[in-house]
Amino acid sequence: MQNRLLIFNFTSVTAPGSIVVDMKSYESEYKMKNHGRSMFGRKPNDSMKIILTTFIGVVFGFVLGVMFPTLSMTKLNLRANSSHRDDEISLIDIESNKMGNISKKIWIPSNPRGAETLPPGIVASESDFHLHRLWGNPSEDLTNIPKYLVAFTVGYNLRHNINAAVEKFSADFAIVLFHYDGRIAEWDEFEWSKTAIHISVPKQTKWWYAKRFLHPSIVAPYEFIFIWDEDLGVEHFNAKEYIKLVKKHGLEISQPGLDPNGSLVWRMTKRRDNGEVHKQSDEEPGWCSDPYLPPCAGFVEIMAPVFSRNAWRCTWHMIQNDLVHGWGLDFALRKCVEPAHEKIGVVDAQWIVHQSVPSLGNQGESKDGKSAWKGVRDRCRLEWKMFQTRLEDAEKAYFKAMATANSAAQ
Repeated sequence: MQNRLLIFNFTSVTAPGSIVVDMKSYESEYKMKNHGRSMFGRKPNDSMKIILTTFIGVVFGFVLGVMFPTLSMTKLNLRANSSHRDDEISLIDIESNKMGNISKKIWIPSNPRGAETLPPGIVASESDFHLHRLWGNPSEDLTNIPKYLVAFTVGYNLRHNINAAVEKFSADFAIVLFHYDGRIAEWDEFEWSKTAIHISVPKQTKWWYAKRFLHPSIVAPYEFIFIWDEDLGVEHFNAKEYIKLVKKHGLEISQPGLDPNGSLVWRMTKRRDNGEVHKQSDEEPGWCSDPYLPPCAGFVEIMAPVFSRNAWRCTWHMIQNDLVHGWGLDFALRKCVEPAHEKIGVVDAQWIVHQSVPSLGNQGESKDGKSAWKGVRDRCRLEWKMFQTRLEDAEKAYFKAMATANSAAQ
């Protein structure tokens, strides 16, 4: 008589994270010995021991078979959250047949996109415009860390205007100059220019520069960001006092009041002499459908806006990559703060003069009998219409999608 005894062997691992249970069959031939009696016949308790041992082995193998596929599926489920290859991302891979030998791989979904495989402690997701030495201990590089940033888009012909403006900003401000005329070296006649950040690309606007060089992650260390034109008179302006008033009145987006004797377009931005700040205004009949909407409230112009870092993060994402003049942006800034009629305002106690120098207009190109500045002005008006259309279409698409989703959920 021949009996086949099944023995479970748990020593084989076919792939990381999964253990295979091999069932090997061992043939044991029991011959009749001692006067024709089998070994079972010789020792009645032996047969029960063998049966019991076999049963325990089967149960043990079944339990392990249930446990380890579950672990493997958990690992696969975690991997399904990523579009990367299976062998590149996982929280934990079991790569050894020894339970205590576990190799760890990193996958942190909350890390910035593209950095999910890095440990969070090494991720530097933000930067700044701080200047560093090429020698010494990096921790000793900065003797002064600016709290705020001011960026001017400049041409060399208005350098004295910019020099006067920079003098109004203390050492708490990082200075960034965007050069649309390609002239940089000449600015070293001013001592402050030697530590300023200079970025030069010919015939570009400040919103083109801002979209490309003032990314929210680059200016995150700065509490407020000034993005100003070059043709501003600052005799009655002090940046330090301006910051105090902005904080006092809770303004996330603001601008200095404009001299009423200068060039004006909107009543909202006209300086008043009866207070520190104003947030609402009357306009021409029919211009404001709602007293809490632009241009009667929640409105500043784009010549000298000042943003908190949070307001700028939103505004940056709203700036269109191909619309370089920024027209229409002033009417949409209210989308970035809530409530806009309380957090957008004009600072009257610190005011400026808009000199209306058409310097950037002269960077245009004469075509079809039109002067250079007229071509630039036509482009500005066209961009305004394009921006309004894009914003309206985007909002309509969003609310339509929401309505569809709500209908499907009911």
